[in-house]
Amino acid sequence: MRLLHTSDWHLGRSFHRVGLLDAQAAFLDHLVATVRDRDVDAVLVAGDIYDRAVPPLPAVELFDTALHRLADAGVPTVMISGNHDSGRRLGVGAGLIGRAGIHLRTDPAGVGTPVVLADAYGDVAFYGLPYLEPALVRDEFGAKKAGHEAVLTAAMERVRADLAGRPPGTRSVVLAHAFVAGGEPSDSERDITVGGVAAVPAAVFDGVDYTALGHLHGSQTITARVRYSGSPLAYSFSETDHRKTMWLVDLGADGEITAAERIDCPVPRPLARIRGRLDDLLDDPALARHEQSWIEATLTDPVRPAEPMARLAERFPHALSLVFDPDRPDDEPTASYAERLRGRSDQQIAEDFVAHVRGGAGPDAPEREALQRAFEDVRVDMERREVTA
Repeated sequence: MRLLHTSDWHLGRSFHRVGLLDAQAAFLDHLVATVRDRDVDAVLVAGDIYDRAVPPLPAVELFDTALHRLADAGVPTVMISGNHDSGRRLGVGAGLIGRAGIHLRTDPAGVGTPVVLADAYGDVAFYGLPYLEPALVRDEFGAKKAGHEAVLTAAMERVRADLAGRPPGTRSVVLAHAFVAGGEPSDSERDITVGGVAAVPAAVFDGVDYTALGHLHGSQTITARVRYSGSPLAYSFSETDHRKTMWLVDLGADGEITAAERIDCPVPRPLARIRGRLDDLLDDPALARHEQSWIEATLTDPVRPAEPMARLAERFPHALSLVFDPDRPDDEPTASYAERLRGRSDQQIAEDFVAHVRGGAGPDAPEREALQRAFEDVRVDMERREVTA
């Protein structure tokens, strides 16, 4: 069975105030063409269909058009909700839509009920694990801890229990939206850290023939059977070096991966990060290849130049982002506030603050747990607000 694995469409998202709806429409044209041209048997969309819980109307219309085109192609599609989606909204009408071959899996309670498709070698069971916010689904799964690994492990136990009751030789595919250990994040994914821990081990998905992951925006192979497709478009300059693709995966008669090919997605405009003093950037002939790219420029001038963006746009009309990182002597300890915080979680920043106001004495274990609960409560409250907005 030939599978086309994609995820993280983020319909309705912009790139530094530049609308991407036309580029997203071009990607969906490419997706449908690939389905038809490459004899795809099933399309897998591993979450973050939309960029937010209440998407703008043009994004909803684009999604509606995509559903009709996939249904008209006659190729079954399995989709799950991601952490940017509202599972309840995305899942409205799922039963009716399923009759057209578009199977939306947005309810955590349904993780053990697969979509069963067949080929010449027998059945393939597709299990959809929508994004599982630990604090919201802990009771559903009876998890002892409110963490990503605990709820995903419990969800996979339901998957394995259902699979064990199916005829021998039934192959299995899981769609999941999660941060799996070994994956490389970018700046454009929303943080899903719980208790200071976001990543779950790939072993959670052991026993399944293929796991189609969503959430991380770079295409990645965690193991031969566990892969991220990545987003079809770049959504931050941290993705400048990404090759945006979908996975075309062939599942053999015994569940083996007989082939895995990356299918390139259309690029609306290349990205480039350039760095240096403004006059040098404007004069450097080696930068000519970037003159039509979307640009993030880091200026290293010791003194901020006058009207830097206007001057930069004279050569690079698609410059979108300006960063200042002035050259300083090596012995000048003047790292910016943003530099000091880069790569640190909210929990770490809060613990550093406690240590600062106490003269170096950081929080003890009960206080760290209290901070963790506070951050988790805030994130869950934000999730609920998005769902009910």
